[in-house]
Amino acid sequence: MSFTHLRSRREGAVEHLTLDRPEVRNAFNEEMIGELLEWAEARHADATVRAAVVRGAGPVFSAGGDLAWMAKTVGYTREQNLRDADTLARLYSRLDTLPFPLVACVHGAALGGGSGLAAVCDIVIASRDAVFGFTEVRLGILPGVISPFVVAKIGQSAARQLFLTGERFTAGRAREIGLVHAVVEPGELEAEARRVVDAILACGPKAVAATKALVRSVSAGPPSDLAALTAGALADARTSDEGQEGLRAFLEKRRASWRADGEEGGARR
Repeated sequence: MSFTHLRSRREGAVEHLTLDRPEVRNAFNEEMIGELLEWAEARHADATVRAAVVRGAGPVFSAGGDLAWMAKTVGYTREQNLRDADTLARLYSRLDTLPFPLVACVHGAALGGGSGLAAVCDIVIASRDAVFGFTEVRLGILPGVISPFVVAKIGQSAARQLFLTGERFTAGRAREIGLVHAVVEPGELEAEARRVVDAILACGPKAVAATKALVRSVSAGPPSDLAALTAGALADARTSDEGQEGLRAFLEKRRASWRADGEEGGARR
């Protein structure tokens, strides 16, 4: 699969995806959005991927919307804007529902849609000097298509503060509100990504996919309404081939079949 604005590379069961428009701070335009959507659609159908790491080329992760793209949308009709926004919404949805963990390594700035991209990633590692911001209101627009994913990640209180002011905030603040999971020194991003991906590869791949789907499902209602769903999910997992292998390996004090030596260290670039 060949792209113009992305770099995609496989290393074992790990996919490395790089936003590759450093000359415009990895800003989103129609072409990059289309390529990201194409990548996500293909990975939904690829059962061999067990984790993906997303990075930005150059000095920042992503500065959000491309100025030339935004200039074009000024002249769009409402129908054209709807089509444009619908494509972006489908992209975030497909990234959010990938059947494997999506890990973001954020450095520099992640603004607007860049912060939205971080929000749909399962695990976010940020450089201590990284800066985030939902800056749309400062342009007289709003964080429309990213809002469901961001509010689910950081909650209404933080979303109201950050959406309504458009203020930029630090990696430390991002960790406080749950947008970021680990803050490390700039030179430690890759080592932390390797540690996270190695932890993922030590887990049952089908169990990881099912657990990711389960988190989305249980977020939709109170525990009392979800008892049948969660009980069924656990019963299915215990009786699956992977569940049987994992439990037997634990009881027999041996490595489970998915922890082959060749898969360890798969996060290394």
